[in-house]
Amino acid sequence: MAFSAARGLALTSARRLAPRATGSAFHVAPAVRVQLPAFQQVTRSYITVAKYNRDEVISKLDEYHSTVMSTNWADYLALVYSGPFWEAEYEKLTSIVQPYLHEPDVGAKFSEVQEMMDVLYQCEDVRDHLNELAELATRASGLMGTGYAAGEKVENMSEHAELCAATYTKMLEKHPNFKPKIEQTVGHGLAILRAKHKFKFPSMHRYFF
Repeated sequence: MAFSAARGLALTSARRLAPRATGSAFHVAPAVRVQLPAFQQVTRSYITVAKYNRDEVISKLDEYHSTVMSTNWADYLALVYSGPFWEAEYEKLTSIVQPYLHEPDVGAKFSEVQEMMDVLYQCEDVRDHLNELAELATRASGLMGTGYAAGEKVENMSEHAELCAATYTKMLEKHPNFKPKIEQTVGHGLAILRAKHKFKFPSMHRYFF
């Protein structure tokens, strides 16, 4: 229907532009612009908003907090597998909790979740560094501690150990509510390193070293 209408308008305009004879000469009618009907592009917008009420937000915060806290933070493989999913869920929680942050209960719970993730990242970084130091110390002792095919020693091992121990103490002072998780990761990592390189840190005798 639209194509036939457009074709009819075009033929009409062509007839108007056709030359006509006036005496012995041809007179060309002035050009007439005919605007053909254009096909209007209709854009449909799809908008969806995921809405969560207060109880659902608190439930999700509690579930997320329990899941992360119940995981063994010293198990690097568990963190590698679960970390990306935790980060995606944490980003989602940050978005859905915004309408309820002004409420004391929700704001306090979300602050606790934020602190938990901060402590997790700190513990993960320090424990990874301790694991690397312990691995280098093991390789420096050679095959089964015999000195055969020994690797290079870390010359400033004491500095690294003291720095990790100082970080461990600061974390305990700054995040006392997460002491069990700090001990599970950093404290245990320091104890493993102390079995390979002697140094002192506050809770060294707790691990029977």
